[in-house]
Amino acid sequence: MNQQKTPSPIHVVGGGLAGSEAAWQIASRGIPVILHEMRGVRGTDAHKTDSLAELVCSNSFRSDDATSNAVGVLHAEMRLAGSLIMRCADANQVPAGGALAVDREGFSAAVTAAIDAHGLIEVRREEVTGLPPEDWDQAIIATGPLTAPGLADAIRAKTGADSLAFFDAIAPIVHRHSIDMDICWYQSRYDKVGPGGTGKDYINCPMTEAEYNAFVDALVAGDVTGFKEWEGTPYFDGCLPIEVMAERGRETLRHGPMKPMGLTNAHNPTVKAYAVVQLRQDNALGTLYNMVGFQTKLKYGAQAEIFRMIPGLQNAEFARLGGLHRNTYLQSPVLLDRSLALKTRPGLRFAGQITGCEGYVESAGIGLLAGRFAAAERLGEAPSLPPETTAFGALLNHITGGHIISDDEPGKRSFQPMNVNFGLFPDLEPGAIQRPEGLKRFRGKDKAAAKKQAMAARALEDCARWLRLSENRSSAA
Repeated sequence: MNQQKTPSPIHVVGGGLAGSEAAWQIASRGIPVILHEMRGVRGTDAHKTDSLAELVCSNSFRSDDATSNAVGVLHAEMRLAGSLIMRCADANQVPAGGALAVDREGFSAAVTAAIDAHGLIEVRREEVTGLPPEDWDQAIIATGPLTAPGLADAIRAKTGADSLAFFDAIAPIVHRHSIDMDICWYQSRYDKVGPGGTGKDYINCPMTEAEYNAFVDALVAGDVTGFKEWEGTPYFDGCLPIEVMAERGRETLRHGPMKPMGLTNAHNPTVKAYAVVQLRQDNALGTLYNMVGFQTKLKYGAQAEIFRMIPGLQNAEFARLGGLHRNTYLQSPVLLDRSLALKTRPGLRFAGQITGCEGYVESAGIGLLAGRFAAAERLGEAPSLPPETTAFGALLNHITGGHIISDDEPGKRSFQPMNVNFGLFPDLEPGAIQRPEGLKRFRGKDKAAAKKQAMAARALEDCARWLRLSENRSSAA
């Protein structure tokens, strides 16, 4: 009787969202995994625990709408692909309007427990200080934006190109009992009911015009952290510090995280707030709320003083104040092939934010793909690439080839971190959107909404087809 030989292990370096997801996808295909995680031996500037998949910024996975939102489509595709990250997020969700937000400690604990319980995954608490040795013929580096200096230097030496860098900031978290609900009220924007929500999932703090102007002045004048060797590193526009947004123009915040649209003050319905600060539930108990869009590089003393200027937060007690860390990412279109492998070393893949994607779900999604690609090669197959019409494929295409050529410096590749969005998807075929019967005018917002819905439906259909083809091929191997 022939006994099938157990495949050699695949090594995954980094136990964040991308690394945990990659390890899970590999092990789910019957291949042993050695997951190397340095936390527990060496900490980082942003992490607080040694748990796997710890969330260091927001607790939100953003929109869960798979009918007309690109990140919601990515959620759905990951669920179709058996994502551990999405399974644990769904099991630990907290109310957040139309978004999927999680109890951060419960989520991380669930991921850690699942990884530890899997018989084919070995977690090694150790720092990998250089590139994986050659006898790790299949390996994934998923060390994210906080890659340790030794490994970062080794990557830089191997690629022959400097990694780019940008700042990423963390929002403060407030104890619920310290929020003045005689001033604030519960409401989701436009009363939208999301997964696990009621339409009253955010705490809203209203501001008059005078209060808003005083707040902006204080932000601009606030004492911020200096960075010395980090100076000159650009910010990522999707996660700008609140004071940097304030510096860009007095009205910037009112059209960004402090926009008052879709909200009615329950205490004074006839008076429209000039600006509104929203707080979102951060844990399952509902005892902690984070300040939406309030990532900051203000010093701790300045944060407490300035944020207590917000009506309803005058007596705020902070479970965590904001902070700032540097993210690094590769020039992936130059360095990586379509299966996320380093062009100069087949079998060595990168995953997560270090590849130039941005966001929790995007990082985990790229980890999912890297894991599936590495598993396929270990089984003697060619990696099955997702269609570009899917969220998986659109994000992968951006990372490995979706850059543009700079007009200012011909031949120079312009590549920046990106959240998944419909702008990364191929356009629809002509005639794919039909004007609804009885609608005389079909343009503007109506047509744009219909286009998003059509792109979302196409993505999920194509993803399901790709997954069936990929799984059928693996089972036949």
